[in-house]
Amino acid sequence: MTASVGGCRRALEPTSAVGFVGPIADTEISMQPRATLHDVARLAGVSAKTVSRVYSGSSSVSPETRERILEAAKRLHFRPNTLARNLRQGGKTATVAFVMGDIRNPFYFQVAAGIEQELTKNGFTMLLASTGDAPESEPVVVDALLRQLVRALVLIPIAGDQSYLEGERHLGTPIITVDRPANDLVADTVVLANRSGMAEAVRSLTALGHRRIGFISNPSEMYTLTERLAGYRQALAEAGVADSSSWERLGNDRAISPESQVRSLLDSDDPPTAIVTGNNRATMGALRELKARPEEIALIGFDDFELAEMLGISVVAHDPIELGRAAGRLAIERIEHHAGPTRLIEIPTRLVKRGSGEIPAPGPRAD
Repeated sequence: MTASVGGCRRALEPTSAVGFVGPIADTEISMQPRATLHDVARLAGVSAKTVSRVYSGSSSVSPETRERILEAAKRLHFRPNTLARNLRQGGKTATVAFVMGDIRNPFYFQVAAGIEQELTKNGFTMLLASTGDAPESEPVVVDALLRQLVRALVLIPIAGDQSYLEGERHLGTPIITVDRPANDLVADTVVLANRSGMAEAVRSLTALGHRRIGFISNPSEMYTLTERLAGYRQALAEAGVADSSSWERLGNDRAISPESQVRSLLDSDDPPTAIVTGNNRATMGALRELKARPEEIALIGFDDFELAEMLGISVVAHDPIELGRAAGRLAIERIEHHAGPTRLIEIPTRLVKRGSGEIPAPGPRAD
């Protein structure tokens, strides 16, 4: 293997436990200043104003001069500062900001992929940042992106109050929230059909004879989970179960594991015959606990996950990429036509039956 170093080609020395050894290890890395608009003008033999006209899309420059300028820019690796130009003109960038939660959550990256697909098709770019699911970080991160004069803000809210964005909205920046609505802020919203999705899962269990159905989630105060809890209670009420509190394990302390919540349910005096979970983290915890149990407990999780099909886990599935696409389309619509009533878009869910949720309720207990 060879590499170009300092204008000549050298063979790379063998690697050791601490990395490359030999001549390449002490080769100094040098940098050269970025080319400026004036550098391009000098190389092309034109004025800086003529170069500026080319990059602003002016038709007053002859094709021959334009080609000479673009060739000079290519040789110098010149990139125009579009942000600076827009600021001078009092305009905004062709960028849409997306603020998501914990960067380790694959759900957020799928949403981001959907947003970016729509933006790219329409000539926009996406500026991405993460709050780390820390409520106190949200206004700080959002402010940093808004300083870039983005055309719109797409936000997965984590803070308890988004009223700090009201002034920005009045200044004309479209704001779209994803996965959950904003608090104390008028904004367009794209969410999943959380309530109806969970209700469908519970109805499929009651159709198999289950009435003692457990529900576990943590945190439980998040919008998505309160909606899923409401769907759970609604479907049980339809089946004649008026009070499900003894089978609910809700928490707002992430230190409380889903395993311990399932353990608490199954060790209770009136254990459930089936369990539904509020998200994929809870589903994985439930699986770990149920694996160590002799009981055959039906299980349906909300959110699909990578190994669910192989493990035969029934889930309420949805399309995070489509969630992002809908948010991206909404952002573009608001950029082009700002006025109009706010919109709430629900992305449908579907029950995927793979076996774990199709276990019928056992016969009457012999007490």
